[in-house]
Formats: sequence, C-alpha cells, structure tokens
Amino acid sequence: MNKSELVEAIQKSLGADATKRSAEDALTAVLEGIAKGVKKDGKVQLIGFGTFSVKKRAARQGRNPKTGEAMKIKASKTVGFKCSSSLKDSL
Repeated sequence: MNKSELVEAIQKSLGADATKRSAEDALTAVLEGIAKGVKKDGKVQLIGFGTFSVKKRAARQGRNPKTGEAMKIKASKTVGFKCSSSLKDSL
C-alpha cells in the first residue's frame, strides 16, 4: 500500500462526507505528530499498533561496492518500529 492508497482508505472509513483533501490532511497530521514525538521524546507508543523509537547505529567499517576499498561509516541515528503483539497476532 502506498500513500495515495492509504489516503483513499482513510477517506472511505471517514464516510461519504470526507474529501480526499481532508483524508490527506488527517494522514499528514498523524505522520507529523509521530515525527515530532520521536524527535522530542525519542519514543511514540500507539497502544494496539506499535512503538516508534530512535535507534543509534555505531560507527563501523564498510567497503565501497564499486572499488572494494575500505571506508569508515559514521555513527548515525534512525527510527525503528516494533509492532504490538496484537498487531503481530493479527498477521
């Protein structure tokens, strides 16, 4: 499912009065809220769905795939997701 399909699904679940624009605005608001929450608190927990959290990646050695030359990869942060047990069981 991509973003446009998700917007259509939201529009259908909101009912006949909802427009595609309002469904897209709702999705954007939720995604921005999750992004701000992870940035501010380091964790966003949605009961029954899952938890978004900041994960740290340590610096490490890698190889340039084109030349095979060794290179150093800097430490970085990323966002991880762990699904809830109820979501996992529904799959």
